[in-house]
Amino acid sequence: MEKTTIYYKKNIKLKDPILIVGLPGIGAVGSLVGEHLKTSLNAKKLATLHSPHFLHQVLMLKSGGVRLVNNRFYYVNNKKTKKSIVILTGDVQAGSPEGQYEINEKIVKFFKSLGGKKIYTIGGYNITSHYTQNPRVFGVATEKKERKELAKGGVLIGQAAGAIWGSAGLILAFAKKHKIPAACLMGETGMLEIDANSAKAVMEKLIKILNVEVDLSSMDKIKAETEKMLKELEKAAPQPQGEPHSPSTLSYIR
Repeated sequence: MEKTTIYYKKNIKLKDPILIVGLPGIGAVGSLVGEHLKTSLNAKKLATLHSPHFLHQVLMLKSGGVRLVNNRFYYVNNKKTKKSIVILTGDVQAGSPEGQYEINEKIVKFFKSLGGKKIYTIGGYNITSHYTQNPRVFGVATEKKERKELAKGGVLIGQAAGAIWGSAGLILAFAKKHKIPAACLMGETGMLEIDANSAKAVMEKLIKILNVEVDLSSMDKIKAETEKMLKELEKAAPQPQGEPHSPSTLSYIR
């Protein structure tokens, strides 16, 4: 494999598709949203992306076999809106700047070839050192009209600062280059490997945008397990004599 390649099923008809990009990143927010949306909507496999820019490894399967790490596209036709939803999930992102540029433009070009109309990337926004009970959702968008729509839906526009790393950011730039409206939704998260609470906050905004029904009970279960674990860590953490435990000041290192 000398270059990034997308293998896809032909003769699949999509109607004004919207792409949701949920790849590994901060707090696993993107991955959680992408995988949950795919499963809840019973989305079908559309394409697989392989690249030499991914980690040099294969994953072991329950069957005893192996497969290359990859990114995967799924699709579902929304009966309410008469539009198609394409969901991109995956095992990894590219480990180098060169790989990030190549793969993310490849993703946008492929989606454009499907007749793509809009893109939403999903990520975590790490602006705190502790677990956030009621995470906010921040957003940026390539077009003014989309920024206004997101703001009406409760997404905080113009309040995030800094850089968006990886696919969540670069896909916006390439979408703009190829004239596809795009936005990034970022869930507020602390220093957690898996933040289901942040992912749920983003999902609540996203299902309204897509006009779909999604059961969030499994995210609630992960959230409850996480909060239980953090409470146990908090109790076990050494404290200066005379000072009570404070979840607002205790940081959890990943």
